[in-house]
Order: sequence, then structure tokens, then C-alpha cells
Amino acid sequence: MSKLFSKENKQVFAAPLNLDNPILIQVLGICSALAVTAQLEPAIVMGLSVTVITACSNVIISLIRKTIPNRIRIIIQLVVVAALVTIVSMVLKAFAYDVSVQLSVYVGLIITNCILMGRLEAFAMMNGPWESFLDGVGSGLGYAWILVVIGAMRELFGAGTLLGFTVIPQCVYDAGYVNNGMMTMPAMAMILLGCVIWAHRSLNKEEK
Repeated sequence: MSKLFSKENKQVFAAPLNLDNPILIQVLGICSALAVTAQLEPAIVMGLSVTVITACSNVIISLIRKTIPNRIRIIIQLVVVAALVTIVSMVLKAFAYDVSVQLSVYVGLIITNCILMGRLEAFAMMNGPWESFLDGVGSGLGYAWILVVIGAMRELFGAGTLLGFTVIPQCVYDAGYVNNGMMTMPAMAMILLGCVIWAHRSLNKEEK
């Protein structure tokens, strides 16, 4: 048990959450971060979907890595990811149809997400299943929390709600406050993401 949660494994899990974050540091997967964060709910669902797919695909590729011919390894990785994405898409349509409609084609585009392919190629192909699972969960959650932060800010200041529930009281609107319509535009998502990257790198400059 102590080996499963060794210092090295804890680092594998924790690094993508902060100092090796796939969006903030590696600048990967930002397309979906800009596209699905107009509201908090689809941002949460998208983040959890990527986390599940990254963790499961990492484990599968790690288990079969020694049997994969080098010349077709990318094809096999894509097949594994595509199968998992299809399963997740069907689950969303069955149990969260409205959210799946909001996410539109972006669930299918998880197949081409640079974070997934990068972790499969750089980590799962060279490490055991448990380490690959931790890396997948860490990378997925590192991606997810950025989407949640941006989605929360855009929905709060763009519509005055969070998860569809009114947060800003009516008295604030009566005093003259107006929702910022720019928050619903993709350009504002880019600006917010840039601010988050700047703040993160400034806070972690000495630690890096």
C-alpha cells in the first residue's frame, strides 16, 4: 500500500494539478477550454469526461504497451480513445441530454485532444497501470479545474447565475448593475484564460 502511494506516485498525480498543468504550463487543450466555458455546468461535465477518458485510456495502453508494434502505436491509441469517447458520449446522451447538446461536437473532439495523446505517448507507453492511472486522473483534473474556474467567472458575470441558480441578488440590479454580455463571447474566454495563466505563473515563479 505504501508503494502505491509513494512520494513519486504522489508527484505524478499532483504535478498536472499545478506546476505541470496541461493548460497553464503546457498550453494544451485550450480550444475546448474556450468553447465550452460559457456556463459552469458544461464546463464541469467536459472536465469530468476528459478526466475519465484520460485515466481509462492511460490504464488500457499501459496494460498492452508491450504488445503494441511501434509503427502502429498511434493508431491503436486513437482506437482506444475513440472507443472511450463513444461510450462517454452515449452515457451523456442517456443521462444528461441537455448538457450533451450544449457540448455539441466537442465531446467527439476529445479524440483529438492533445492532452490525451500526449499522456498516452509520453507516460502510459513507458509506465505501469497504476502510475498511468494517477497520471491520467491528475492530468484530467488539472484540465478540469481550469474549465471550472473560467466557466464560473463567465456565467457569474455574464448571466448573474451559477449552475442556473441566481447568485447576484435583484437589489444589485436595481442599484444599476448590468450583466456583462462580453463574458458570453469566446474572446472573453481567451482573455480570462490569459489572466489565469499570468496569475498562476506569477504565484509559482519562485517554486518553479
